[in-house]
Amino acid sequence: MKTFGILSLSALLIASPLHAEKKAAVDPAALALLKNMSTSLSSAKSFTVRSKSILEVPAFTGQLITLFSTGNIALKRPDKLRAELGGDAPAFNFFYNGASVSALAPQKKVYSTTSAPSTLDDMLTGLTRETGIRFPSSPLFYSDPYSILTRNLLSGIVIGRTKVNGVACDHLAFRSPDVNWEIWIDAGRDALPRRLAVTFTDRPMYPRTVVEFSRWNLHPWLSSSSFEFHQPLGFSKIPFAAVLHSSGR
Repeated sequence: MKTFGILSLSALLIASPLHAEKKAAVDPAALALLKNMSTSLSSAKSFTVRSKSILEVPAFTGQLITLFSTGNIALKRPDKLRAELGGDAPAFNFFYNGASVSALAPQKKVYSTTSAPSTLDDMLTGLTRETGIRFPSSPLFYSDPYSILTRNLLSGIVIGRTKVNGVACDHLAFRSPDVNWEIWIDAGRDALPRRLAVTFTDRPMYPRTVVEFSRWNLHPWLSSSSFEFHQPLGFSKIPFAAVLHSSGR
């Protein structure tokens, strides 16, 4: 009976997608699904979405600590972005209005404002370059997410069809330099991302972030004034990168 159990388990593993016959390093089917999702996002002139995240951050003990975070994101092309994040990690608000970026850490009572490029694409690229901070979901905010997500891909496969919070999704897995990532894309007409998992292989202990997206609205009404930052009373101004680091994100 024990032998039968071992043989059955082996057969199951061999038949699973993770042990299927090796295909091309980057499966064209995975790229097609990713391209379809990118088209859905890039064709939207604006959108709003809610997020729930699981963040792994290093602690002084030498271990990774798991934090749970929520967020509300609003985007208006080509030059507007607002993110309001809360949860276990300190609250953090981010504003971009096409001319400047502002970051606010309410619990620390600090903020920063600095000039920024005139497009979302240039702003997001500059943010990573200047601060070293990488927001896992930021590739989805570019004008062409596909070109960002497929840059320097090492591998890409279709894991299969599954559900995320009751929504049928195509589960894809990719590897890029310094990052392993997975994405679950709504298998319906909208082809929107429902979950994103990112493992940073260039960092100690390979920290991981998982983000789930809900309540997508591809046709919201967003006023330009909602992306403006107003300096709060009693807050101290500090360097921009310091605000990002002080939020623990």
